Amino acid sequence: MSIIVTGGDGYIGWPTALRVAARTDERVVIVDNLARRKWVEEVGSRSAVPVAGIDERLDAAREVHGLGNLSFVEGDLTERSFVDELLQVHEPSTILHVAAQPSAPYANMNGERANYTQHNNMQATRNLAFGLAENDMTDTHLVETTTTGVYGAPEFPIPEGGAVMENEGERDEVPFPAMAGSWYHMTKSHDAANLRLAHGQFDIPISDVRTAITYGTETEETRVDDRLKTRVDFDYYFGVVAHRFAAQAVAGYPLTVYGKGLQRKPFISLEDAVEGLARLATMDPDDRPDGHVVYNQVTRPIAIVELAETIQAAGEDLDLDVEVTHVENPRDEDEEHEMEIENDRYMELIGEQAMTWREGASDVLESLTRYRETITDHEDRFLPAALQDEAE
Repeated sequence: MSIIVTGGDGYIGWPTALRVAARTDERVVIVDNLARRKWVEEVGSRSAVPVAGIDERLDAAREVHGLGNLSFVEGDLTERSFVDELLQVHEPSTILHVAAQPSAPYANMNGERANYTQHNNMQATRNLAFGLAENDMTDTHLVETTTTGVYGAPEFPIPEGGAVMENEGERDEVPFPAMAGSWYHMTKSHDAANLRLAHGQFDIPISDVRTAITYGTETEETRVDDRLKTRVDFDYYFGVVAHRFAAQAVAGYPLTVYGKGLQRKPFISLEDAVEGLARLATMDPDDRPDGHVVYNQVTRPIAIVELAETIQAAGEDLDLDVEVTHVENPRDEDEEHEMEIENDRYMELIGEQAMTWREGASDVLESLTRYRETITDHEDRFLPAALQDEAE
């Protein structure tokens, strides 16, 4: 038996694989096609933190943490024959499906990338679900990271899972409607629906982990050796807003808040995201969900202006002179949207929040300051249009 971690070369997948391997005697098999490295290179950027090759990473995991149960298989999950062979050889008790093309801006660049993103993401998920069903492995716990982006930005509180609908005096719980705002987020909306269907048709135990915007550069396992670092993207396409703000601060530019900046977005630290996935992967079979369960993998919503002001305060501790400026919002969005999102089930899973946003801001700034030259060499990849003229 084994635990498979798909996308295990990625930002969340790699530190998750390390933690899972440290908590189990089962073989932990990382599966990845290494495409994330190519996508970031394609848009002219790179990870701020140097990322070791997969073989060097595995060597370090064995030397530093004694993880002799961690291995790697390179392959494409969109190829059904590969998925069948993977399942038959490794007979997983759990699959942590973290693999995906995760960038909305990348998917929205043009039709070619939108098509690629939708094929890549949804085909992989379908192949895993049908692979389990058709290889008589329906006891395998399938855990997928979808996204809180499937919810959109409704004016009412977001439930952790289904929504209650009422019509002509009758009430029932129904799947939350797909309100995704990008070609990427729509893939995860379809995945969420397909996961529900896979449970209904095949009786596969499903955990749909709807991941919030994830920030941070380190986990307990990655801090101890540079070969174990996970990637940290800061560009427009693959870097989340917290990392782009930190890059602006390190490069000496003001943090550009769109409009009022009071719109709240769901966030979670890398440490807290990894912990939840590791607990699901290593859960005792008698305790794990046997149905279809949705987790909102978020610790709390944060207003964009609070995000910027916290990075500004954290920067002062590192002798960075950070300014916050408001610019015209190029997006069609409510600049005062107060997102509310339920997360009781996820918080019960992880026990307590390991890292606050203030701690996370310091973590990101400290890491990016170490690699200031990489940041400044690629500033055209993260500076918003409002700062482009200033940079030239």
